Amino acid sequence: MTLLSYLILLSIAILPVAGLLIFIYFQDKYQKEPIKSLLKAFFGGWLAVVMDIGLVTTIEYSIGLFPILPDTVFYDSFLTAAIPEELCKFLIFMIFIWRDKNFDEYFDGIVYATFIGLGFACVENIEYVFMYGFGAGVSRALFAVPGHFLFGVLMGYFLSLAKFTPEKRKKYIFLGLLFAIIAHGLYDWLLMFVDRLSSMGSDFAYLVSGIVYQAFLAGDVLLWIFGMKLVRKHQRNSRQQAEENIETVENEFKQIDWDAGNKY
Repeated sequence: MTLLSYLILLSIAILPVAGLLIFIYFQDKYQKEPIKSLLKAFFGGWLAVVMDIGLVTTIEYSIGLFPILPDTVFYDSFLTAAIPEELCKFLIFMIFIWRDKNFDEYFDGIVYATFIGLGFACVENIEYVFMYGFGAGVSRALFAVPGHFLFGVLMGYFLSLAKFTPEKRKKYIFLGLLFAIIAHGLYDWLLMFVDRLSSMGSDFAYLVSGIVYQAFLAGDVLLWIFGMKLVRKHQRNSRQQAEENIETVENEFKQIDWDAGNKY
């Protein structure tokens, strides 16, 4: 492989990740997160890949006791992809971000969760692009990378609710992990089911795979619409939060007895 080919493949792997990182960064309209914390989240996504490898190895060893399961699309999409990957990203969030002092407004949960997800996607992308080439890079730029981004939006939305709604914290933490796993699992399940049907070779299988693929595309569009609604909702929540903070500071300012030093 020439240096030029290497750089082209690396660019294909990194550029879609960079584009979504920039997009979500500029959606944070009221108090942008410090670069140090964003890098911690992004490289935390790299660490999540290492954690995922260990977890998947454990799952595969355990599931090996039930040889029928590894032959199913459910196994590939949920047990070795959605569940371990989202669980590892969730753990990175809770370990490195949850108590970060900069996690102080609603939109921050979405920012940090998507940075973790895109860090994970970046490592995956580099691996797949160098293994399978240009076509894999284009396909992943359209589906896999945005998928990790949207799963991060889902998780981050609920983790922010958990952070700022203490009385419902356990519920929202559970929902954040659950919805990310379900969305990721269904996303992968539909694509893997299409591949499984296509490999059968019959006309009927091709017909059904086409229908399932159309269902996947429709679901992908709906996931984008829903994800952007969650983004806008937490943008509004952050704006309201910022306005309340300003009002609190103004009230405290008015309550200061500015003549206290002149009374004596």
